[in-house]
Amino acid sequence: MTKLELFYKDVCPYCQKVFRFIDKYELRDKITFTNISSNPADKDRLIEVGGSVQVPCLFIDDKPMYESSDIIEYLKNNFVK
Repeated sequence: MTKLELFYKDVCPYCQKVFRFIDKYELRDKITFTNISSNPADKDRLIEVGGSVQVPCLFIDDKPMYESSDIIEYLKNNFVK
């Protein structure tokens, strides 16, 4: 099974776009959510592994994917039937 972790900030409109898609297709149970505003260590991990503080960032088996449209396209192609 693919490990998915979404790094986000509540105030980010691009993150909200991804959340709307996730909620529409009921995908919350497939993804771990990490709010980088809540814990400085999570923000540091995003920068260390992903190389950027940009959100949203979906880690797919620990490999980062940026850009809300790319994340939605990935989820659509792999998890929406």
